[in-house]
Amino acid sequence: MTRSLSIIVPAYNEQSRLPGTLQKIEEYLGATAWEFVEILVVDDGSSDGTVAVAEAFAKTVANVRVLRNPGNRGKGYSVRHGMLAARGEWRLFTDADLSAPIGELDKLWAAVEHGNIQVAIGSRAVDRSLIGVHQSPFREISGRIFNVVMQVAVGLRISDTQCGFKLFRADAAREAFSRQLIERWGFDVEVLYIARKRGFKIAEVPVRWDNVEGSKLSMFSGANAFVELAQVRINALQGKYRRESNSGTPASQ
Repeated sequence: MTRSLSIIVPAYNEQSRLPGTLQKIEEYLGATAWEFVEILVVDDGSSDGTVAVAEAFAKTVANVRVLRNPGNRGKGYSVRHGMLAARGEWRLFTDADLSAPIGELDKLWAAVEHGNIQVAIGSRAVDRSLIGVHQSPFREISGRIFNVVMQVAVGLRISDTQCGFKLFRADAAREAFSRQLIERWGFDVEVLYIARKRGFKIAEVPVRWDNVEGSKLSMFSGANAFVELAQVRINALQGKYRRESNSGTPASQ
């Protein structure tokens, strides 16, 4: 099995957190045995110094690339951009706040290294004792309701689709993200649904997780994620996920 890894970090107005995040990722990678590694920071039209700090880091560390979306398009677009531009045989996307510490990648890798698993996703629901800092009660309850609705709407038997810590083998990433249509918060469900329908096996792995203040998720965007569940179902019924994949990056389309 090829040990090459791309880590995708979607970033929107992350000037203050990004340097520390990139440093932690680089330190982690320096202690591992991957044959090839790269970090891709995908800027989603930030209005602060996100691009400047990412490019400054890229000048001091090899194999760091900064990708820029054509304006603010959403987290789903950013992750898709990074996943399709990546070169690694394995591709992880992680939130810029590192709510799931980067070292938890060891658990995802263990899930895929010796088994017939092509996608490993971090989960807060499998073992809630690993949550160090919880979200507000409102957001936790909303998340559980979302999961119930998701399972009914699209049939995915997954306890936590929304944890921003997911590892894809390159072929699974290309198949899923090249067919992705949702650009914002509902994309997690969509790409997992596509991956499952394309025959890839998904492992849900309990990971440590600490809520970090400063989330970009508003009440409106959270509510819109429910609407996007319906869109996944409609897209599936219309056969949109059965089309031929397009492996080009979003910015090039």
